[in-house]
Amino acid sequence: MTIEDRELLLVDLCARLPYDPIVYVDENLPRLKLGASTRVWEYIAVDKPCKPYLRPMSSMTEEEKKEHKTLLSERRLYGSLGIKIIDWLNAHHFDYRGLIEKGLALEAPEGMYNIK
Repeated sequence: MTIEDRELLLVDLCARLPYDPIVYVDENLPRLKLGASTRVWEYIAVDKPCKPYLRPMSSMTEEEKKEHKTLLSERRLYGSLGIKIIDWLNAHHFDYRGLIEKGLALEAPEGMYNIK
């Protein structure tokens, strides 16, 4: 894993901590829920860093698509709501950075995150 990949994973996981992401550490600990007080760098600094379970953007439900579209519309109207969209994507555990394709994340099984 490159330094850039580690940095990307660290930044991504830190932004997701308030939303309790689940990560794969190794076969002995296949699912670990991280929280706001987790020291993420400890999981990234090892030879085989953890991989978050994320939802592909294509897994968005119809209701989520409506919410996402509303947020995008508000951004166009009011300008600086970009962070609100990023927070929403993080809260719903979407892979908006392409981490699954890069091999830095795993696709979350359906129902892993009970999003309301």
